[in-house]
Amino acid sequence: MEVAIALFVRDRFVRPYLGDVLAVVLVYCGLRAVLPLRVLPAAVLAFAIGALIEIGQGVNLLDLLGMRDNEVIAVVLGGSFEWLDFVAYAAGALIALMVERFIRR
Repeated sequence: MEVAIALFVRDRFVRPYLGDVLAVVLVYCGLRAVLPLRVLPAAVLAFAIGALIEIGQGVNLLDLLGMRDNEVIAVVLGGSFEWLDFVAYAAGALIALMVERFIRR
């Protein structure tokens, strides 16, 4: 789903914000699947990874690394900085926490 959004959706909500929410949930799930992390540290780390990628966008990391033309890297790292993305990352982390709480009831 995340790849489909990144490659095919060109709008002003789903790709820039919902895609970021889902990306953090995906990172959270990946972290929990491969590392022995508890729920909260995994959610915080997933948020931090999203935030670091966003900061990389802010300093034009793709250009600094000469990777702007690499489509895979450009999709993974994104290309433009947006302050509201941090809200989307936080929402993704909160959704992961809420789902874990719901599942454990």
